[in-house]
Amino acid sequence: MEICRQDDALQISDLDPFLAELLRQIPQSTSPRGEPAAEARLFSRPSVDEEICAEWKSYVEPELRRLFRTASETVADDLTQLNGNEKSLSNCTLHIPIQHADAWLNTLNQARLVIATKYKFSDEELNDHDRSPIGSRRDLGLFQINFYGFIQEFILREIGSG
Repeated sequence: MEICRQDDALQISDLDPFLAELLRQIPQSTSPRGEPAAEARLFSRPSVDEEICAEWKSYVEPELRRLFRTASETVADDLTQLNGNEKSLSNCTLHIPIQHADAWLNTLNQARLVIATKYKFSDEELNDHDRSPIGSRRDLGLFQINFYGFIQEFILREIGSG
């Protein structure tokens, strides 16, 4: 896998089918799917004061939900480039328009938060970057978190140097 900036796009090339599938899963990974802990993590209470929390829920949370949904839709649209490659064993390329970088950062962050909450990863597990075997769905979740973090790091580096 190679990652670089080309003109007004970020390019991930030589993307193997496994990593392409993990990328395809980003939009669906952002949904807390009725898991209260993940929902609470995405929409954290700003205070212990009930009145402030009620105002937050009325005025801020709907806009956050709209922002999250819009960002996820942008990423899903960008990921349609990978459609048709599901059964292929050949590597593919993904172009992310630089103007979509914020949507990608937002959506990758949502996915990482939801996955971490869903599997109840400890800080120690999240910081163990030497863990390699994927022997369970939970191990795959940790791999996804790290892979999505790597993509976020690349996007930040490229938009910062551009």
